[in-house]
Amino acid sequence: MRLPQARLDQVLDRFREIEARMGAATDGAEIVKLSKEHAELKPVVEAVEAVQRARAEQPDLEAMANGDDADMAAMARDELEALKERLPVLEREVALLLAPKDKDENASAILEVRAGTGGDEAALFAGDLFRMYQRYAAEHGWRVEVDSVSEGDAGGYKEIIASVTGDGVFGRLKFESGVHRVQRVPATEAQGRIHTSAATVAVLPEPEDVEIEIRDQDIRIDTYRSSGAGGQHVNKTDSAVRITHLPTGIVVTSSEKSQHQNRARAMKVLQARLYEQQREALDSARADARKSQVGSGDRSERIRTYNFPQGRVTDHRINLTLYNLPKIIEGEALDDVIDPLIAEDQAARLSALEDEFG
Repeated sequence: MRLPQARLDQVLDRFREIEARMGAATDGAEIVKLSKEHAELKPVVEAVEAVQRARAEQPDLEAMANGDDADMAAMARDELEALKERLPVLEREVALLLAPKDKDENASAILEVRAGTGGDEAALFAGDLFRMYQRYAAEHGWRVEVDSVSEGDAGGYKEIIASVTGDGVFGRLKFESGVHRVQRVPATEAQGRIHTSAATVAVLPEPEDVEIEIRDQDIRIDTYRSSGAGGQHVNKTDSAVRITHLPTGIVVTSSEKSQHQNRARAMKVLQARLYEQQREALDSARADARKSQVGSGDRSERIRTYNFPQGRVTDHRINLTLYNLPKIIEGEALDDVIDPLIAEDQAARLSALEDEFG
């Protein structure tokens, strides 16, 4: 893909404009905003400058390759050949940086895992999935805080909601949204028969620099007694919080020990869900992306199967099958699934950019 010089100049002009405004700005909020855009554009500018240097070098090498000095011409032809191989790679890097991307790519996220069909085994599987994400988060230096939990009768979780905080969380986890299916022999199965169960995963971006208005008259807040393990505290204190957003019917809960903390956490989850609803309604680019091969990430869409007897994990959106299930479910090798999904998404974004440039 050969990017138009005008598009590259546009990036450089914007970067210089931001640097000039940063030098003159006195308002704190404006400085923060400009600094953020500067940081986002800097790697793009460095890639653009590498392309420009390579393009500028090409005519000189071509002239030397056709010169009278045989030794110099031979050397120039070798360098020109290497440049012609390197230039498309550099241009692709720039194209990828310029391609339309999810504006929430670098955001932290709300992770929701719920047991689906399969009774106790589904709750156990939901627990396995949540631990997989916990360990994956630890590998990437992200922080996981549980906001709400409902434990399964035989272990695992009927539902667990957590905040995952760190750089680029949503960008790496967003394709985990959907129905995850497991095929294995449950511990309670005396006949050794394989059961199929499911759990749903939702990954919602935590809104950054976005105003999500939640009016007091639009919510109902109820407190109730926590249930489950936790000693005397959960049996005596109405500390759990349930918030109902009346216009949309969205209900969120938080059931840790502090009522004040529960209210804050529940409001954060409600904001994330309202923001996701807003994204789905208004972001036409994302709606188009939902039609791509990677899929929508909708919770109703079956995206992946974990087959324990065969040690196999299959992601149905990109027809990817791997035979390292133990390491994937431990979170160690989850990138083996996530990286191809990101690559597929990048290919779709590059294709959109090619259509733009003709």
